[in-house]
Amino acid sequence: MLSPFSNVDISFDDFRQSARKRLPKLLFEYIDGAASDGSGEADNRKIIRHLRLNTKALINVEQRSLNHKVFRIPSKLPIGIAPMGMVQMAGVGADEAFAKCAAKYEIPVGVSTAASMSLEKYAEYSRGYAWFQLYYMADKTELEKLLNRILVAGYKTLIFTVDVPEIGFRPNEIRNGLKIPFKFGPKQIVDFAMHPTWSIRTLINGPPKFGNFKDTNSFNRDASRAGADWEFLRYLRDHWPNKLVIKGVLNTEDAINMRGMGVDGIYVSSHGGRQLASAPHPIEMLPKIRKALGDNVHIFYDSGLRSGEDLVKAYALGANFAFMGRPWSLAYAANNRHGIESYIDNLCKETSVAMAMIGRRKIDEICLDDIYFNYKQMKSEN
Repeated sequence: MLSPFSNVDISFDDFRQSARKRLPKLLFEYIDGAASDGSGEADNRKIIRHLRLNTKALINVEQRSLNHKVFRIPSKLPIGIAPMGMVQMAGVGADEAFAKCAAKYEIPVGVSTAASMSLEKYAEYSRGYAWFQLYYMADKTELEKLLNRILVAGYKTLIFTVDVPEIGFRPNEIRNGLKIPFKFGPKQIVDFAMHPTWSIRTLINGPPKFGNFKDTNSFNRDASRAGADWEFLRYLRDHWPNKLVIKGVLNTEDAINMRGMGVDGIYVSSHGGRQLASAPHPIEMLPKIRKALGDNVHIFYDSGLRSGEDLVKAYALGANFAFMGRPWSLAYAANNRHGIESYIDNLCKETSVAMAMIGRRKIDEICLDDIYFNYKQMKSEN
């Protein structure tokens, strides 16, 4: 049963505003923030907005389905939960809620190395729908221990993130004094005191921490990962026996080389615009990478998707499966698990309507013919 307030939040902007009210400022701006001046994330969103769907009339679309497949495994929704670190910042129980959501809808949930719940619990609560996201690790002994732990927990897919040689320059985090593990000064104490609902629950349950490491100091979120190279990827491919997906790809040549090394999926993403404001816009790179790779490699996409229409656009431009990050966290921050269910409900309704309007009954029927780019309109706003 949905919360009595669930009908208030319908669109992404609704959930975002509710989350802003409930969360301490430094946490909201961490979840919602982007690199540098935020222009990379904002411009990618602008491009997505200006994409237009080709409507078609007099096509029987009574029988529509949002069921889809990921690596030939059926899913009840065409959207996954992107890997996000420390989602407990959105509220106590967020990790568990995301994992159980994955189990309910049979969709992949990305488990960040920096998750605030252990990878074992994610595997349990998601009933096997969890994908583990790995950052570069220079210590091969520790890496092999972690890979073995992931295998023992039953993971079938590993996501290796390649777009974080260094943590992006994020002014809001610097201004707000965000440190993980949390360090409290007068500014942070006042911020938390002004948001008692979040703060009291967190005080009772303990502050967010890294769930995959017994010693919180054994994982440094801000550490350099600039040592990652093609040899490391080759090592990872040789030592990981299951599906391997490379996340953070915005270069066609890189994608082609990764395919040549035997990866199973290319994940087109700009880290939600959190790494480099001047990076190529992922929504523009998606069809280019699809064209370069052909149809033989799975392509995943996140960055800038907020609505059902956005979702349809991502599939039209070549994604085999799409993910979202921020919307899940902000929906949970807005109204806990009720927020997630409400967001999913409205996302599905809008996706289904968009499919009806373009004459598509199934997700895998959506193609490039369903979309065109309105350059003239975009230029008029620049």
